[in-house]
Amino acid sequence: MKLHAFLRLIAGIMVLLSLYLTLYVHPNWVWFSVFIAANLIQSAFTKWCPMITILKKLGVEEEKC
Repeated sequence: MKLHAFLRLIAGIMVLLSLYLTLYVHPNWVWFSVFIAANLIQSAFTKWCPMITILKKLGVEEEKC
């Protein structure tokens, strides 16, 4: 699996986890979803994503154009 596929997979899992925690643990977990959304929005403008940096350091391959 390539870098951006991992990124989408992790973001999707984190959103689902956040929704589960919000419904079954405590409503304040909704702020986890807000944090994920804010990171996705800022990465659209800055072209920098913290998770991409982490995945690269873990050795996940980037797609070739």
